[in-house]
Amino acid sequence: MLQATVSGTVIKSSLIEPDGGVLVDARVPESERGSKTLEAELLPKVSLAKIDVEWVHVISEGWASPLKGFMRENEYLQSLHFNSLRMENGTVVNMSLPIVLAIDDETKERIGSSKDVGLVGPEGDLLAILRSIEIYKHNKEERITRTWGTAAPGLPYVDEFIIPAGNWLLGGDLEVLKPIKYNDGLDHYRLSPKQLRHEFDRRRADAVFAFQLRNPVHNGHALLMNDTRRRLLEMGYKNPILLLHPLGGFTKADDVPLGVRMEQHCKVLEDGVLDHETTIVAIFPSPMHYAGPTEVQWHAKARVNAGANFYIVGRDPAGMGHPTEKRDLYDPDHGKKVLSMAPGLEKLNILPFRVAAYDTVAKKMAFFDPSRSKEFLFISGTKMRTYARNGENPPDGFMCPGGWEVLVKYYERSVTEEAMPAAASA
Repeated sequence: MLQATVSGTVIKSSLIEPDGGVLVDARVPESERGSKTLEAELLPKVSLAKIDVEWVHVISEGWASPLKGFMRENEYLQSLHFNSLRMENGTVVNMSLPIVLAIDDETKERIGSSKDVGLVGPEGDLLAILRSIEIYKHNKEERITRTWGTAAPGLPYVDEFIIPAGNWLLGGDLEVLKPIKYNDGLDHYRLSPKQLRHEFDRRRADAVFAFQLRNPVHNGHALLMNDTRRRLLEMGYKNPILLLHPLGGFTKADDVPLGVRMEQHCKVLEDGVLDHETTIVAIFPSPMHYAGPTEVQWHAKARVNAGANFYIVGRDPAGMGHPTEKRDLYDPDHGKKVLSMAPGLEKLNILPFRVAAYDTVAKKMAFFDPSRSKEFLFISGTKMRTYARNGENPPDGFMCPGGWEVLVKYYERSVTEEAMPAAASA
């Protein structure tokens, strides 16, 4: 039985221990919030953008354990050049994405020689204190090319959050004054790693397999998840639990919004495509980089901290089309290959999945059989969105009816909203 101590509370887990052995919890205890807030009021202030708040959320709950705050230069360089951090005892933990806070020249001047700063949210509320800070140069080109492997224009996260960002990075240890809430009706799905570990123990899970996605769940996904559980049972596990864990932070403009995806996922469970008793649906609060094999390591590492000991990986994880050329940005097979040998992920069991497609003979989603390749239809995410946007139905058996109805209604609303400004200007 593995144990991790968090703010004096022992969390037991028979599955896997968090990176560093202790699950970070950077949230200030309620009894100390008043005094810490008064202290923060007197400190130099740093304004956070929405994306920065998402990273505060990620760090504060321990998804990035053993990271305790925004990276100082030593941590940043290790992450950027080695995709990992070396602990004081010599062990290595995976950390493939730099988690940093950019500031501009004016903010740097305002901080001056202060060792601590207060972090202010987009609404003007004090969110956190950053302790024992370090300010260092933000070399954007180095960060972009090391993370994405290209400096081509059109990378969503780069264009929105790195190019316009300040020329300095601010690192330090976080003390978050109150839990991060979004008040969007979905906060009850945002279970922390600590809460997920408790839930796995409550359900007496002897294996947890995590599946991340940023798209609606079709029957091919469900086939994969159900087949994974079958395989784990055959391996001798008695109660494998699925963590269906959609990404909840920033996504690019043409991805289906989080609220719509969560509604669709609930319909998948309601329609019995996945089993309520053996499935936990929760939101992973991280922003999306679309950085392929580099980013998929972060996705896997974060699930280790949540208690998952198996991770499902498929074709082109965290990938996207090249922004200026008609090809994939990354080799579709590199994600699963990198995960199988990534430093610091040795304790995580990687489960590469078989490709599922629509079997036109059986009229259902099935695992692709190369010997009958002409009888299979591949329906991409783009094709699926085109069906829904045009009000067309996909082949029977592609997605449960309730889930498909959610998508159709979303795109009907989108088309109506797009037409309204045009009608107004006419």
